[in-house]
Amino acid sequence: PVESGLLRMKAELIRHVQSRLNELLERALSDSMQALCRDTHTDHTHTQDRHKPDQGKVFVARCSLLDELFEISHIRTIYHMFIAALLLFIISTLAVDYIDQGRLVLDFDLFYYAFGQLGTVIWAWTLMFAYTLLGPYYILSVWASLNHSRGWRTCVSALAALTLCAAQTSMLGIFPVYIVLHYQLPPASRFIIILEQIRFVMKSYSFIRETTPAVLKNTPQKGASLPYPSLSSYLYFLFCPTLIYREVYPRNPSIRWNYVGMNSLKILASLFYLYFILVRLCIPVFRNKSNQPFSTRTFILALFHASFPGMLMLMLGFYAFLHCWLNAFAEMLRFADRMFYRDWWNSTSFANYYRTWNIVVHDWLYYYGYRDFLWVRTDAADSPGLTACHVLIILT
Repeated sequence: PVESGLLRMKAELIRHVQSRLNELLERALSDSMQALCRDTHTDHTHTQDRHKPDQGKVFVARCSLLDELFEISHIRTIYHMFIAALLLFIISTLAVDYIDQGRLVLDFDLFYYAFGQLGTVIWAWTLMFAYTLLGPYYILSVWASLNHSRGWRTCVSALAALTLCAAQTSMLGIFPVYIVLHYQLPPASRFIIILEQIRFVMKSYSFIRETTPAVLKNTPQKGASLPYPSLSSYLYFLFCPTLIYREVYPRNPSIRWNYVGMNSLKILASLFYLYFILVRLCIPVFRNKSNQPFSTRTFILALFHASFPGMLMLMLGFYAFLHCWLNAFAEMLRFADRMFYRDWWNSTSFANYYRTWNIVVHDWLYYYGYRDFLWVRTDAADSPGLTACHVLIILT
């Protein structure tokens, strides 16, 4: 009787455990199927919406990543190591000059050569800036005021597109190249003109790309003024460190002038760092190689001799421009979104590296290159409303 009772209890316990397991399994499967259905519906919705041109970048107030990392003492140690290396470069250069020539030689001929003809750079930049500020703004303003007249919409849009294309090509395409080639600008001055040319092209395109759909959507009522961006908002955009136009950005309440001063000093220190790298690590090596006939051996040696200085110059360029320069301008303009880069040093692939090391350019390429291309290829290509105004957005 005892054994039969134990067997009966064992059988009941097994049945109870099996029933509970079946209930748990059925509940888990049911929850999984519901979640899968929700995710499928969400993914389908996102797939339909993610390439719509009216969904753009959202700006939020945040600090730069290196500013946050430098609050950690262990990370700040690396920063101090680079400062110590700069001081070591300065001391070694002065010591070598004193031993070789018996006096301290503060020779910055390389700087004077690289940044030569600054007067030409200044007046050429002024002309490009004046056109970028006034040209696209007033051409689009005239187009916006005439676009909603029914009889002339297509003609006005085509004329505006042609005028804007011609002006952009002349002032931001041909003119900078002519200045660089005609005046034979030295390297740094040439670099300034070309970078500003690219920046003005990207900024003006963003203004056109963001303003044109807003004008097309907002038809003014009779007697009401046409909603059009103010010139002050566009002027602010031309100087703030972003390539995506918005009429309003998140702003900080005040300017930290000590932060601006420190970043300016860091930019100067980075330029001197670059100078000492060229003088101490690059110029002597390539000066010696220039006296030898070209061969595979000399090419490989020159390549490996240049790899370490090249890496240092890349890091200096990133820190001086993408961190110090952009943060200094952002602080002076109280621009609050400081995410100019992500943690590209943790990248495990070139794809992730190119997406994270320069967020400013990546956002422009993503929103105005990749997404607009998909929009034109899918949604806009099937729409009968693709007029010259829409082509103006893509081609100008």
